[in-house]
Amino acid sequence: MVHETIYQALYIQGRGELRREVAKALRTGRVMRKPRRQAQRRQPRYTHKMVMISERPAEAADRAIPGHWEGDLIIGKDGASAIGTLVERATRFVKLIHLPDGRTAELVHDALTDAVADLPAHLWRSLTWDQGTEMACHHAFTIATGIPVYFCDPASPWQRGSNENTNGLLRQYFPKGTDLSPHTPEHLDAVAAELNGRPREALGWDTPAERFAKLLTQAS
Repeated sequence: MVHETIYQALYIQGRGELRREVAKALRTGRVMRKPRRQAQRRQPRYTHKMVMISERPAEAADRAIPGHWEGDLIIGKDGASAIGTLVERATRFVKLIHLPDGRTAELVHDALTDAVADLPAHLWRSLTWDQGTEMACHHAFTIATGIPVYFCDPASPWQRGSNENTNGLLRQYFPKGTDLSPHTPEHLDAVAAELNGRPREALGWDTPAERFAKLLTQAS
């Protein structure tokens, strides 16, 4: 790193009076440089290695084939409550996940596993998420469901653009700074139905519900 090289040069080249002046100028007063820990030496976020979005099939990126989902959490007051949000990329169909007891990795794993159980397998081809700790059980989720999980790059919410847009719409129903735990599964279903009933220009003014219903009909 460039800044690290500069620091090292100051420490190594300082001699005699220059060395003392350098030490005075530095906030720590140290005359030896302690390099910052390199990124590759940091502890991994998850026990099992993440599969990054760059490895996700091209069919997910161009929305040509349905069944590829984006997911995230919207967080309530003081980080104490949450609602899971899922958006199918091809149809923009929304599912909301009830998390009444918190957002630990185990609770999110169980809720997501239940959420995928009521749809045909071909409509669950992949799930893309950010690198939040709530997905620490991603490997167990994949084993239980057969659905691969792909992770976005850090600070890249645009890589889950459909989900980010949906989360913005959901804040009309679940404002920031409010407790999300009182919302029942029935209420979450009603909110999702309202969003799924809105015509979308990207869908030729079909609604997500209409597009998704066609997929379910084809499956049967």
